[in-house]
Amino acid sequence: MIRAIVTDIEGTTSSLSFVKDVLFPYSRERMANFIAEHKTDPAVRKLLDEAKKAANKNLNEGELIKQLIRWIDEDKKITPLKALQGMIWEAGYKQGHFKGHIYDDAVRRLKEWKARGIRLYVFSSGSVQAQKLLFGHTGHGDLTPLFSGYFDTATGAKKDPAAYRAIAKAIGLNPGEILYLSDIKAELDAAREAGMETEWLVRDGAVDTGAEHTQAGDFSMIHFETK
Repeated sequence: MIRAIVTDIEGTTSSLSFVKDVLFPYSRERMANFIAEHKTDPAVRKLLDEAKKAANKNLNEGELIKQLIRWIDEDKKITPLKALQGMIWEAGYKQGHFKGHIYDDAVRRLKEWKARGIRLYVFSSGSVQAQKLLFGHTGHGDLTPLFSGYFDTATGAKKDPAAYRAIAKAIGLNPGEILYLSDIKAELDAAREAGMETEWLVRDGAVDTGAEHTQAGDFSMIHFETK
């Protein structure tokens, strides 16, 4: 019986192109100026120190900026990078430079599941702050009231079963009562190894009924038992 749903963002609730073609370039273009303007802020200073540790190098400011931009280009899931990007995106959302993209079918289903008493959570490589910003500034309005919690890579790597066990513990449910939604097979493999139910979103391809995880072309195709 499913009592909670944990969903990925990129390629699942939201288009990959929004993240790759809008959010990433926005943070890339503004990273140097953001650091120059905020490097004395305690929260930013802490993230910059964590980024140096992640790089395992004693980088000066210019070198660190280049490293952060390189990580953006390589789509690295580095926790301090994601937090810095979230801070930059916050300004973009608030200034109306863009709105968070959420598929219509995802909005409808998330609202239906919430009304049925299913607890909804997000697990993304983007920081919790970035997740809240995306769902809080969409073309469908503020969707954050739909969610009971958010998880990012501070909980663990998305391809590590331990992260999903930690999420289940934090939610307070047995893993078998949780359905994980993603477009990445390795993440689904990890969630299933942790004991969760899984659903593989394949928005840009044909559904394979013989796949290792049940596939769905969009959220309208997702069905599960709640009793």
